[in-house]
Amino acid sequence: MEKQVNLKIGSGNCCSSINTVPIHLDFNEKESSSLPVVIIGAGPVGLAAAAHLAKLGERFLVLESGTHVGNHILQWGHVRLFSPWQYNIDKDARELLEKHGWDAPPPDELPTGKELVEDYLEKIANLPEIKPYIIVNSKVLSVSKKGLDKMKSANRENVPFILYVDRNGMTEQIEAKAVIDATGTWGQPNPANVDGVWTKEEISLQNNIHYGIPDINCKDRERYIGKRVAVIGGGHSAINTILELTKLNESSSDQIIWILRKNNVEEAYGGEENDALQARGELGSKIHQLVNSGRIKVYTPFYIQNILMEVGSLKIFGEFKGESYSIDGVDELIVNTGSRPDFTFLNEIRLQIDSATESVEVLAPLIDPNLHSCGTVRPHGEKELRQPEKNFYIAGMKSYGRAPTFLMATGYEQVRSIVAYLTGDYESAKKVELDLPETGVCSVNVTPEKQEQSCCSTSSNC
Repeated sequence: MEKQVNLKIGSGNCCSSINTVPIHLDFNEKESSSLPVVIIGAGPVGLAAAAHLAKLGERFLVLESGTHVGNHILQWGHVRLFSPWQYNIDKDARELLEKHGWDAPPPDELPTGKELVEDYLEKIANLPEIKPYIIVNSKVLSVSKKGLDKMKSANRENVPFILYVDRNGMTEQIEAKAVIDATGTWGQPNPANVDGVWTKEEISLQNNIHYGIPDINCKDRERYIGKRVAVIGGGHSAINTILELTKLNESSSDQIIWILRKNNVEEAYGGEENDALQARGELGSKIHQLVNSGRIKVYTPFYIQNILMEVGSLKIFGEFKGESYSIDGVDELIVNTGSRPDFTFLNEIRLQIDSATESVEVLAPLIDPNLHSCGTVRPHGEKELRQPEKNFYIAGMKSYGRAPTFLMATGYEQVRSIVAYLTGDYESAKKVELDLPETGVCSVNVTPEKQEQSCCSTSSNC
């Protein structure tokens, strides 16, 4: 008996406001193999998975909770990556794009997040092989096995997945023969609190706290101009933010506070002129010079325990060099302490997640950031990403959990291997190869010089 399923798929430009039109997927209830592979997340890795499936003629759907493909990337669209285009383009996606006349950007150029979306991800999303199967404004609420809760084991491997999806306030159910979770971690920032705990005080101060990388040169300019701002974090996101703040408030000498957990600030400078990536090395040198000039007030090691609002400004409580200490009179706080994966919608799926890194369990010893940079993580694929729940995979940045050593090219190889396995090409799935530099090119955050001149021509908020 044939059953018809109506799924609303965006028509027109999938990356703008959409109308919904039904498409039909015909399948026999007894034949789960005719169901689609469902990809959760329309970022670089999710769309790469779609390209691999499309190339092989395999049915798939891509569910994106935001209004655009690359929705999370657009939140840091003003930031330039350290990794050049050559490491940011999936091979099968490139093949499909070039078949339709696409000219790839210069391989050695460093794209901004916005350029990555507009010049690459949107191009993939608009391919005729992929466009009809992307559903935006679709938040996955839960993934389960049809008719079975997590405890039930009988015939579990042969039962299709069922996804509960919020679309425009209505809950829809979509069945799948396999699921690839490529949702990333960007939407789940870590708190400022040193213990990794969200306190009610910190949550209540969201109007004065920004998590991530604000667009200080453009749409967020008015929020930070003339303000006393504290930046928390010892990575490249924090450094880039501080450099932008110093340009915004050039005449102020006591407006920028840098809070780190490192034993000394020199640890944050990196390789400087010896760095294999010139842009990253320059970032370290610039922040080094600013600290030496006295324009930045550095507190390290400082361990934040609580944040309160007192007399119209923030007061940051913590431990500084082994003693209780507080930093007063802060107008705005920018938190760059990393992010973490969201597993709440996977409560009914059987998973093996490392208790420390929150990565896929088998990956944990391979990606320990204390031992590995992005370039030294050995290639891995379907076998390492395999979960107890057959045909369910976590890929991309989320597969690394809280570890910051992820590179897009790694995610592309992950989904190539996964798709090969799902389509029966087991030998190809095993042959995992990845050409990466030994430099850790996963980091982002080099302010694009050209944007400082032109951001207001592309943003209505300037």
